[in-house]
Amino acid sequence: MSRENLLRLALIAFGTAFCLLYPLAMVWPSGWAWHEGSPGSSQYFVMIVGIYATLGVYLIRASSNPAANRSLISFTVASSVVHAAIMAVQSFDHEMHRGHLLGDVPALLLVAIVLGLLMPRGATN
Repeated sequence: MSRENLLRLALIAFGTAFCLLYPLAMVWPSGWAWHEGSPGSSQYFVMIVGIYATLGVYLIRASSNPAANRSLISFTVASSVVHAAIMAVQSFDHEMHRGHLLGDVPALLLVAIVLGLLMPRGATN
């Protein structure tokens, strides 16, 4: 399978996962949600879900022409690293947040690594 086809599949897979953040938090709240109670009980979490679902839709759309969407892919890589780093540090503040070290922190790093490695060569952003 070509590198571009792998990138297309990764964009679809990660885009779909971003769209499914809310159900993931329902199944495994300690790994995906940053509050107690149901996922919908936090206005902050619902806002984050909206942002990630929107990014997910755009990643899926970008899969049709990854080279034309290098900026979006670069943003996803960089923001995933930053988000994962902040969450990793914050997960040590409260024991109830340690599940993030096995949930969304490695998931975001995986997104960054895979998309970063598959990014079209010669891309300047």
